[in-house]
Amino acid sequence: MGNMPSNSPNTRPDGLPYAVAKSEEEWRQELSDPEYYVLRQSGTEAPFVGEYTDTKTEGVYSCKACSTELFRSTEKFDSHCGWPSFFEPLAQDRVIYLEDRAMGRVRTEVRCAGCGSHLGHVFEGEGYMQYMTNGEVVEGKRFCINSIALRLEPTSQNQQ
Repeated sequence: MGNMPSNSPNTRPDGLPYAVAKSEEEWRQELSDPEYYVLRQSGTEAPFVGEYTDTKTEGVYSCKACSTELFRSTEKFDSHCGWPSFFEPLAQDRVIYLEDRAMGRVRTEVRCAGCGSHLGHVFEGEGYMQYMTNGEVVEGKRFCINSIALRLEPTSQNQQ
């Protein structure tokens, strides 16, 4: 389990307030126990069980806690790691990166910039190739995100 930032849960690491600021009691009332564990306590859902691990549905993935739009399905790829994987967030200002040393190694935690909820982690240098719109192929990042932290808003009728 990761660590919450040492500052107030309603304050971003840069000192600014989150757009959605609630008490932990309010979060507990609004989220299911598993959602609260992942989103507010930096937990991790079990691999290969999440709702969005294998979905190919076109749409936008938002934070389940505050509805901030985070990722587009066009950036989702099959990494076979057990959690939904994305090359990039919808925009860099939608997520916050924190150093996480909870597992005995340094990782980069990804949090929602709208409410500070834990989403997952981002990894680099794993050899996943990203095909850019200009035809260029670059080594991409892997945003490994808990399904339970997301809500998918489909943009097409083609759902799987």
